[in-house]
Amino acid sequence: MVLEVIDKLEDIDFKYNEQGLMPAVVQDAVTKDILMVAYVNEESLKLSLEKEETVFYSRSRQELWHKGETSGNTQEIKEIYYDCDQDTILFFVDPAGPACHTGETSCFYRKIAEDTDAKAAKMKEKEIEAQNIEADFIEKKVIDDLYHLILSRKEEMPEESYTTYLFEKGIDKILKKIGEESAEVIIAAKNEPEVELINESADLVYHMLVLLVERGVTPAQIRKELIKRHK
Repeated sequence: MVLEVIDKLEDIDFKYNEQGLMPAVVQDAVTKDILMVAYVNEESLKLSLEKEETVFYSRSRQELWHKGETSGNTQEIKEIYYDCDQDTILFFVDPAGPACHTGETSCFYRKIAEDTDAKAAKMKEKEIEAQNIEADFIEKKVIDDLYHLILSRKEEMPEESYTTYLFEKGIDKILKKIGEESAEVIIAAKNEPEVELINESADLVYHMLVLLVERGVTPAQIRKELIKRHK
């Protein structure tokens, strides 16, 4: 990546403090999370542009500090902004690891206060998201669950079970039912309300699964074939 210089540093009248420093805010370019705040001087800012990674000035060590040089947690610079007073720098970065020396993603991981209404709304949002994920998972595995239930019926052959009855009658009976259910789907699609089409389609899928169990074919094999055709 090559950073395009929009405003040359020498053309900007930065307002450094008496130590020749100004604060630099570091923000994740993707998540927009504030990762840390450090200080830059004129030299570290130039080096940041050259290296395309953040370079700061350590006030405690009184030396330049290339972020991640020893830890590997470098910060690739995506964009650099400066504020209206020209006394603060903002780095948008792609971090290679946590910004904080504690191992936290951001140095700002401790909280003093929060909006309880916003917290409740966020928790509700996460709860709804979890429910949607669970419902989506259940929907995706319902065919497999039904297949394995039908398979267990064939193995156990419980009395007074319609599935048992189909297996006892054999493949000709199963095929006949598939033919009947296919016709019902056609009729429902042509003349009946949507709910009837859904019901008849479910009946057809059930009888198709009975046939697959009878012939020893699995839904996974059908999915594999569909994926192959899609590719």
